[in-house]
Amino acid sequence: MGKRHSTIRDVAGLAGVSEATVSRVLNSSTTVAPAKAKAVHDAVAKLGYEPFGPAKALRQSRVRVWAVIIADIENPFFTSVVRGIEDIAHANGYRLVLCNSDEDVAKEAGYLDIAIRERMSGVVIAAASTTGSHIERLLDDRIPVVTIDRRLDHAHVDSVVVDNHAGAREATLHLLASGYSRIGCIVGPTEVSTSSERLAGYRSALRHAGHRYDKALVRRADYREAGAYKATNALLDDADPPDALFVANNRMTVGAIRAIHERGLSIPDDIGLVGFDDSPVAELMRPTVTVVAQPVHEIGRIAAELLLEADPNRPARDVVLAPRLVVRESSRRSGATSAR
Repeated sequence: MGKRHSTIRDVAGLAGVSEATVSRVLNSSTTVAPAKAKAVHDAVAKLGYEPFGPAKALRQSRVRVWAVIIADIENPFFTSVVRGIEDIAHANGYRLVLCNSDEDVAKEAGYLDIAIRERMSGVVIAAASTTGSHIERLLDDRIPVVTIDRRLDHAHVDSVVVDNHAGAREATLHLLASGYSRIGCIVGPTEVSTSSERLAGYRSALRHAGHRYDKALVRRADYREAGAYKATNALLDDADPPDALFVANNRMTVGAIRAIHERGLSIPDDIGLVGFDDSPVAELMRPTVTVVAQPVHEIGRIAAELLLEADPNRPARDVVLAPRLVVRESSRRSGATSAR
């Protein structure tokens, strides 16, 4: 058996720093403290570590620019994630090009072409489709890729997501504990992984609480206000409408609230509401809106650090972060006892 080659993880362990710090030192970043930089160089010398030659040479021939391809630039969730990416990129001498796919696979493919043509150093992407988005061309061209928010079915790349199943489950259980019994669910398109994961969490909560799953209480929309407005009206037109709604993203929550208000219904007394994703608007609305909050800045920060650590010799990493239920007025029916 041949001698095992040292890895960036070995260097980080010996130097007592993170792998991202090792990467920054080896890429001549000036943001690392001198003592840490010395520890890295000492560890490299002791271990005889050599960065993966062809990949390193290829990266050095590329422009120090990352493409960040997000699915919806009007969604505050994505713009907050981008800020986390930008903080790390700027600290390491990279610039960002922000691209909005608009949930359109064809538009997304055009941006992937640009990343290849302009010889960018990496791509962070919130894929427009779990199955329809194709990043193989980037991988074939040895451009590092990290996916955020959504997973891709057939791509073995680093990813940073939240536990959508757990967040949706907690939101639904909270509504049940608050005294609501017929809970509707508005989720996104079938081709997006977050949609199926949040629907599964909703179903898990019903099952745990001994409630039968009723597909008549579920509507799919397009992750936009107009789609959720239409879906909410369809649910409320039903002969046996829901007395609460779990809405699977922040823009759809706005559309649901508009439909409820236009009918003269009261939130939370006539109908309870929990949305997925926090935003300043959720606290400004009356009533304030209960949400499943995601650690948006951390998602961006970790994605950027994974891009810095890109190494074709290590397995892909799937980082799953925990969301947090933020209970406000929209899910607190008068006289009911909240779960939190």
